[in-house]
Amino acid sequence: MSNSIEPQKQITIIGGGLAGCEAAWQAAQRGVSVVLNEMKPQRFSPAHHLPGLAELVCSNSLRGISLDNAVGLLKEELRLCGSLTMEAAEATCVPAGGALAVDRRLFSEYVTERIESHPLIRIERGEFTCIPAEGVVVVASGPLTSDGLAASLAELTGDRLYFYDAIAPIVAADSLDMTKVFAASRYGKGDGDDYLNCPLDEDEYLRFVDELLRGEKVPARDFEKVVHFEGCMPVEELASRGVETLRFGPMKPVGLINPHTGHEAHAVIQLRAENREKTMYNLVGFQTKLTWPEQRRIFRMIPGLENVEFVRLGSMHRNTFINSPALLDTTQQLKSDPRIFFAGQITGVEGYVESAASGLLAGIAAVRYVQNQPITVPPPETAMGALMHHITNADVRHFQPMNVNYGLFPELPGRVKKKERRQKLAERALESLEEWMKVQSIHHGVTEDSL
Repeated sequence: MSNSIEPQKQITIIGGGLAGCEAAWQAAQRGVSVVLNEMKPQRFSPAHHLPGLAELVCSNSLRGISLDNAVGLLKEELRLCGSLTMEAAEATCVPAGGALAVDRRLFSEYVTERIESHPLIRIERGEFTCIPAEGVVVVASGPLTSDGLAASLAELTGDRLYFYDAIAPIVAADSLDMTKVFAASRYGKGDGDDYLNCPLDEDEYLRFVDELLRGEKVPARDFEKVVHFEGCMPVEELASRGVETLRFGPMKPVGLINPHTGHEAHAVIQLRAENREKTMYNLVGFQTKLTWPEQRRIFRMIPGLENVEFVRLGSMHRNTFINSPALLDTTQQLKSDPRIFFAGQITGVEGYVESAASGLLAGIAAVRYVQNQPITVPPPETAMGALMHHITNADVRHFQPMNVNYGLFPELPGRVKKKERRQKLAERALESLEEWMKVQSIHHGVTEDSL
């Protein structure tokens, strides 16, 4: 491909992971030239080993395929929009029951071949350490962004760049037992329902602390060795400092009167609303390195959470991401410089499929920006739209990465039986996506430009 393309007539994409490859594919399929920058094989992150593009690092599973699960709906939306990720996954899948799993090597080779053979995509190998001063750019450098590029991004974002997740579990509001949970803010400050509270008596507290100490933890990988700051200490690490430590930390009961008893409990776990609609709550101060099965077992010992649905489980690991609600518009454009788009896990979406969706939308949006056309995002009733709405409208002070889940979707009108809710949400989502696809001239997997 010629190197004489004017910067403003092409799109530069930084990062050859799922998001970067998806963005490149979508842009090229719409007739726009792309330069895709990937530092492999000249340089590898500590977690990458394959020389090709779109390497799956942590797992070979793209999770559930049923529309009963929001990630299943997200995959269906991607298929309808002509996703390269979904094309590659279906071509390289391996048996996995109710999940979509792939042969990682074949998956990477499939995506690499498709990208390399596209006449409008040129791959440049080598580490990228700064954002181009002109032209349209999509930053999709991923959760293990190199130090050189991270320094440039820190300057660009005003140091709103983070390097480690410290995530507490998030639960669905409608799965809480409100006969045990009560709404109150400490000392009555703020609105009365700012926080929900799970009270524990002394015996419940002691059993809970004991299980935290005995629970199985996830070992850190070599490149994830991290000194825990006091503000994001794993809850089990706090518990190891003494049996009363949690009662004087995140489980402090002082200033919280249980209306069921008229007294303070021995200890209290507070839940803070994760979104404006208050359909999801996170366990305040409960970032953890417990394994996921142990989190489910131990946290369901908490009064009021016995049958709770976990929207996402806690984790602490290396993950480079920006404070998207402060920095990005819903289109994933940088508010301070709209020629720069972000995509993938660096925006705060979590997971392979979510990264691909973010890349797909960034690629489409970047094309429309280059062509001076209005940019639209799928409505929040869709999985893609709900995810974009969340990462750009979440609480700036407490923003953490998020998987797609039905708790992000707007509520259905009227009364809907709980067992029918997800089916109705999926049906509404696909109808809404069809309308958006008409505006974007996307015809079930292809665009007018690629016909």
